[in-house]
Amino acid sequence: MITATTVAEAGAVIGPWLRRTPVLAVDLPTGDNVVLKLENLQHAGSFKPRGAFWSVLSQAKRPLGLVAASGGNHGLAVAHVGHELGIATQIFVPTISSPIKVAAIRALGAHVTQTGSTYAEALAASQEAAATAGVLALHAYDSVTTVTGQGTLALELVEQVHDVDTVVVAVGGGGLAAGLAAGLPDRVRLVAVETEGCRTYNRATAAGRPVPIAPSGIAADALGASQIGSIAFDLLQQRHVESIYVSDDEVSQARRWLWRQTRVVAEPAGAVALAAVLEGMVEGEQIAVVVCGGNTDPSDLAETPS
Repeated sequence: MITATTVAEAGAVIGPWLRRTPVLAVDLPTGDNVVLKLENLQHAGSFKPRGAFWSVLSQAKRPLGLVAASGGNHGLAVAHVGHELGIATQIFVPTISSPIKVAAIRALGAHVTQTGSTYAEALAASQEAAATAGVLALHAYDSVTTVTGQGTLALELVEQVHDVDTVVVAVGGGGLAAGLAAGLPDRVRLVAVETEGCRTYNRATAAGRPVPIAPSGIAADALGASQIGSIAFDLLQQRHVESIYVSDDEVSQARRWLWRQTRVVAEPAGAVALAAVLEGMVEGEQIAVVVCGGNTDPSDLAETPS
């Protein structure tokens, strides 16, 4: 069972291995103020090391190797953990993964196998390696340790923004949103945002259970789970987390707005939650937006001369 208590226990162990990422207050075009939680500045460029470190450090015995399937960010996180702890790492990524992310995984010393066109296909390909004795397989989102580790972001956020009443977060497989659902105080409203092409939670909510989708669009390399995790679905439903979605164009505009206003670089998935706020889809007295990742080529953020 994942609770605020288990999340706090994880935070005490993995805290020394993480960056305490900053928050940044910004004014919206409406004049309203929101706070950005900049997890794009976390080790490996996203929130993912939280779950990866806890998945490893919670083991009774240090594993001999690590295996993970990933669209990119989870693979980067596991490669970072393996590099920091001196554990051999194998990462399986689909062909849609960003070349920047794949190169960064290799730079951390992990062995990379690029196979299949979706995360689900890369996950299937990783199963044989994961069956090796002494090797720990780290699921990107649908495991208790992954979700618990991601929830440590909630602890930091409420310490940094005492009056936060609404937290907005992107959803793919749902690991981060689920961790926040477990770790945030009951007084805080949680809003889940997806893109039109990656509506795992939105479709599951409509169906009353996790259902498969065909992920597509601008954020599919990071939010491209074929189905929301069962752990995430249960936790989000228990907390009555609202589901909304934005278009790829709105995500692109949000990335550029963030760059123009703050010089913060977000990958498309990292701007999904912000896109919903900029479009006026979320209300709250003190809104916090999680910028969940920044592993991207920033060259497309440059202003086009008029």
